[in-house]
Amino acid sequence: MKKSTFHKIIFSFLIFQFSIINAQDKFNTPYGNNSAVGKYVKINGANIYYEEYGKGEPLLIVHGCGADIKAMEYQIDYFKDKYRVIVADSRGQGKSELKTDSLTYTQMTKDFVELIKYLKLDAVNILGWSDGGILALKIGITNEVKVNKIVTMGANLRPDTTAVNSWALEQVREMHAETLTMIMKGDTSKDWKTELQLDRMLLTQPNISHLELKKIKASVLIMNGDRDIIKNKHAVEIFSNLSTAQLCIMPGTNHGAPRNKSKMFNEIVNDFLSKEFNYSDKTH
Repeated sequence: MKKSTFHKIIFSFLIFQFSIINAQDKFNTPYGNNSAVGKYVKINGANIYYEEYGKGEPLLIVHGCGADIKAMEYQIDYFKDKYRVIVADSRGQGKSELKTDSLTYTQMTKDFVELIKYLKLDAVNILGWSDGGILALKIGITNEVKVNKIVTMGANLRPDTTAVNSWALEQVREMHAETLTMIMKGDTSKDWKTELQLDRMLLTQPNISHLELKKIKASVLIMNGDRDIIKNKHAVEIFSNLSTAQLCIMPGTNHGAPRNKSKMFNEIVNDFLSKEFNYSDKTH
């Protein structure tokens, strides 16, 4: 692997891997690997792993691409005293099975909808980071389950440079090329075939239209870091196409805000989830 490519790949996954490793001693609860509460459920042909914490109004927390439940430990730990927190490893990630050769956001959306139904939740709030934010929007679009409020951090509607900064897309292309090389070499140091599906998904999906966004009935908080992978103008675009939405561009933050600025991030999310907002009042 070229040194420059290696550094870019490490940078891309910094928030999902290095920060997870460095945070191991911060919590007494082994989020994502908790045998006391961890369960599997068969959904759409795959075993999906999930954990639950706390009591009260349900809050589904969804991690980003290539990560797992542990990536959301700052949010789980903060909100478990306020909500019934449900967290799951998305299909093909963490402890959940892949069981497909063409992973899509649509498939994962169906998985989460079925998980909500399996848990017999009358209504749910959803907090999603990155790919998790995309899934949160798509769950809201389906209207198959009742969603009260949605929070997205660093979500996008499409995978091109109108939405995503070009340097981030270039890194994914380099990772994709490296994945193909490793598969050709027969390397077994990691599950490269799953990585290939994740890379392809990032490069070709999602494809959410403005018309689809307007199907969302839930109140939505669109969050972005002002130095995010996702362009700030794209966050504004998503916000502008939702009838009951709020917008937050977090100052001095990047795509990793749920971990590296967790206190500020969690407090903003909590304020949105816990308070009512009159969207028809123009004096706000």
